[in-house]
Amino acid sequence: MKWKNQLTGMKPYQPGHSTDEVKKMFGLDTIVKLASNENPLGFSIKVSEFLENQSINHAIYPDGYASGLRQALAKSLGVDQNQLLFGNGSDEIIMMISRALLQPGVNTIMATPTFPQYRHNAVIDGAEVREVQLKNGAHDLQEMAQQIDENTAVVWLCSPNNPTGLLIDQHELEEFIQKVPKEVLVVLDEAYFEYITDPSYKNSITLLKDHDNVIVLRTFSKAYGLAGFRVGYAVAQKELIARLDPVREPFNNTVTSQGAALVALNDSSFIEACRIQNESGKKQFEDYANTHNLHMYPTQGNFVLLEVKADADLVFDGLMKKGFIIRSGNALGTPGYIRVTIGTTQQNEEFLQKLTDVLKDAEVFA
Repeated sequence: MKWKNQLTGMKPYQPGHSTDEVKKMFGLDTIVKLASNENPLGFSIKVSEFLENQSINHAIYPDGYASGLRQALAKSLGVDQNQLLFGNGSDEIIMMISRALLQPGVNTIMATPTFPQYRHNAVIDGAEVREVQLKNGAHDLQEMAQQIDENTAVVWLCSPNNPTGLLIDQHELEEFIQKVPKEVLVVLDEAYFEYITDPSYKNSITLLKDHDNVIVLRTFSKAYGLAGFRVGYAVAQKELIARLDPVREPFNNTVTSQGAALVALNDSSFIEACRIQNESGKKQFEDYANTHNLHMYPTQGNFVLLEVKADADLVFDGLMKKGFIIRSGNALGTPGYIRVTIGTTQQNEEFLQKLTDVLKDAEVFA
């Protein structure tokens, strides 16, 4: 078979251990998963009511244009309907962008460490990947600008960045976009947009009016709690969306997922409650880090990157044996740190107690 050369040695996305798997491994009755930045509050009760009462003929294809969701989302964002592109999660939109613009002979620029799917798709499509090391956990936009040349096709910006949680400074972002040539696409991935509370943040949708080479990605998987429904979306000027849309698979959002996302979008009070809970949980982690002299990046997402002063894999294993699944920084490019989803107040309390036990066992704490 004539496989692409770049697929040699590549590994698929590793989702990590499931809760059922860990239960069997260690004989535990309950597991708390704080590894994938899912919403610990689940989703709006209005979505539950929708799911209980829906009467859908699943023998019929879904609306390939996602008309109802498109209309409501456009109104909510203050954009035209033809400025929207929907994906099977924002992961699919990342793949669409890569497929449309990346190929041998061009390069793409991104931070490191950041969301790994940017690199993954670029490698599959044969593009040169130029990675710029984070500076104190944040994008080094000056160096990223220096890396752009006549063969650059796409620049990826993750804000808040995964895994560090830092928001790109608004002034620096606007300055950077001004420097980027108009033929280079700037992708601003805002998967955690709804959790942002930094008062300096300016809604990135406003950037689209003056920049036809900027596209903003968001999702219903995080704050809306609809990760299992796989609905992401992109916002850009209509000409850019029109060029990308042919890459999209037909009927890529199910009838149920479109309906659930539409109901979730209309429950702003749930999102506000999630934001308040997240800020409260963030403070629990901040207090813990300060008490134990551990570094923690100032996150604007629903997760923290916390120093453990030990082998992150050992801490990961120790916590898993105690019923908590998190992410080891060794797998994220941040050795000596762990990434933890901010849970409910009770989950955070229990987690931090178990973390203390694990760090004592590792002789980090006396």
